[in-house]
Amino acid sequence: MIKWSEEHVTSTLFSCWGVAAALNIFYDLPMLNRKDKLSGVYLHNRAQTTDPLIRGFDDVFYAPQSRFIDFPTQVIEDNTDLHVLADSPEAGMFLAVSPDGRQIFVTGHPEYDALTLAEEYRRDVNAGKNPHIPVNYFPHDDPNFAPPSTWRAHASLLFGNWLNYYVYQV
Repeated sequence: MIKWSEEHVTSTLFSCWGVAAALNIFYDLPMLNRKDKLSGVYLHNRAQTTDPLIRGFDDVFYAPQSRFIDFPTQVIEDNTDLHVLADSPEAGMFLAVSPDGRQIFVTGHPEYDALTLAEEYRRDVNAGKNPHIPVNYFPHDDPNFAPPSTWRAHASLLFGNWLNYYVYQV
């Protein structure tokens, strides 16, 4: 039987609410709530770095966001030692890594399939919440049209790079 130790966990990937919790626990950053839900598929900018986590990424790429929490890039850069690898003017930080690579922070939802935001939107409509139509998602901003997946390739790269360079290579 193998005894658990910190050495066995080479890297942890935090996503969405997990990012908010990890930033609070590890960096004492309070959760910053948004007035309105951030929902849609946002264009993100890749940092000009050779970090293997974003190896193969285009200079700009789309990624889904669905949250009430705000992650302003400047707040992250000013209050942590994290390296921001991708962000968006509208959505803030999308991807960051700790200097030792043991912590990965993903604020969006690259794991979503093409219909997940539509299901969330319809759930909120049916609950009487009067949500905004997700940004850059439905063709012609019309929920009657099926949304395309515009982020699958980068999502696969992200998770593949994380597993290959931050989990298995150690």
